[in-house]
Amino acid sequence: MDLQQRINAFSKLGEFLSQFSSEGIEKKDDIIHNDLFFDGFKHQIKLAQEHNGWFTKENIVFALDGWSNQLTNNNIKQWLSKYKFTTENLKTIAIIMAGNIPLVGFHDFLSVLISGQNVLVKQSSNDKHLLPYLAKYLEHVEPEFKGRISFTEGKLDNFDAVIATGSDNTARYFEYYFKNKPSIIRKNRNSVAVLTGNETENDLKALSEDIFRYYGLGCRNVSKLFVPEGYDFDNFFKGMYDWNPIINQAKYANNYDYNKAVYLMSEFEMLENGFLMVKEDDNFSSPIATVFYEHYTSKEQLTNTLKDKAERIQCVVGNGILDNEIKFGQTQLPNLWDYADAIDTITFSLTIC
Repeated sequence: MDLQQRINAFSKLGEFLSQFSSEGIEKKDDIIHNDLFFDGFKHQIKLAQEHNGWFTKENIVFALDGWSNQLTNNNIKQWLSKYKFTTENLKTIAIIMAGNIPLVGFHDFLSVLISGQNVLVKQSSNDKHLLPYLAKYLEHVEPEFKGRISFTEGKLDNFDAVIATGSDNTARYFEYYFKNKPSIIRKNRNSVAVLTGNETENDLKALSEDIFRYYGLGCRNVSKLFVPEGYDFDNFFKGMYDWNPIINQAKYANNYDYNKAVYLMSEFEMLENGFLMVKEDDNFSSPIATVFYEHYTSKEQLTNTLKDKAERIQCVVGNGILDNEIKFGQTQLPNLWDYADAIDTITFSLTIC
């Protein structure tokens, strides 16, 4: 199977996913193998919702929308244009996936297969319904994928390298267990936003998407703000307002009530608006329904802080503050070349020998 065959297969998958969008789920006439897979995938979406209370239909189709927009022939070719693909050496790369947001491990899955390698997937029990079905679709679109995609719920066996994502605690286990294999081991990371006080109402509304999408459970979600001394949070809370219906989601509301009670009993100072709490804290990983904040005194001090804490940070959101910043509202819309932890999984996959 050559590279173009693999590109064609994933672009066909993108076309299939285009039927499941935030604007609605609607069957199209020109999608290959649609009669076989469309209704079945609707059922898998329903199962994913029932299995994991955080996986609402809205969040699932948001994730599918993102992948549909990325998986186009031109987009994939642009992504791969800088790499040199040689004859396939057919190694097997194992992927241990997280389950915090829908299809969170799909980019690793895509990177391994598009590189020409075999993939062995161990999914999180929190996100186990969507990817195997999409893998079956790929096998129907491109039969040469058959036998090259495997899933396991047990111990990983017969693999040449591994990509594993988990918490800081599980990462230590991964590092020990896979010490004799080429590996990418990912730990906890969170995203931050840098505010100056000069943000527009639209900037802050866009930031609310970075904070609340997926209930804040993704590593690309903003969980911490860096604000100047004397920052007034009134405009910030106004920008968050459109997300107030989130408090009607029971799991989110329970976390909000619990964390608010903890803060009050501990006599921690915090600000809140009925569905979000803002607390001054040096940490990066905030509880659900909470955003931490920290003051900065100068751009130089801020830059040094972010550099020192780079291993804890996935994305930096801002407007004209830093060179590597992401625009407000864009953290959950990464491009194919936006690698988690800035580790190039294509290069990793191509260099396994």
